[in-house]
Amino acid sequence: MRQAGEPSVEEILESIKKVIARDNRADAAEARAERVESADLAGDDGDQDEILDLAALDGVEEAGEPAPLLAEEAASSISDSLAALAMLSQPSAPPQIVRSGETSLEALTRDLLRPALAEWLDTNLPALVEKLVAAEIARIVSKKG
Repeated sequence: MRQAGEPSVEEILESIKKVIARDNRADAAEARAERVESADLAGDDGDQDEILDLAALDGVEEAGEPAPLLAEEAASSISDSLAALAMLSQPSAPPQIVRSGETSLEALTRDLLRPALAEWLDTNLPALVEKLVAAEIARIVSKKG
């Protein structure tokens, strides 16, 4: 049911995978650059044992409040990926309007279901109405009696 010019599901998924991979590579490169920069500022020549200062890590709260589960960069990456998905899921062209607010698919479905619905109503509606009327009469009689 794809319209001409719309990407396939596989193309959309491939595009999302590329965006996520690109974001992951950018995050990893940024983290490496920060580690190298912090090592250069500390005068670390690589021969000494590295001491990890937990209080200096991003996302660690000293006031006893828990750190968020997602880093801001990860949340931003997820948000960007979902925005890309939302953009791709919107139709590139509005659906073709056949008559007074109905699309051709709606008209086709209505035409196909009309005979089946008419047959079901012919078969089941009299018994259903009779049952409901009997139940209502029984309710009214029980209130008066």
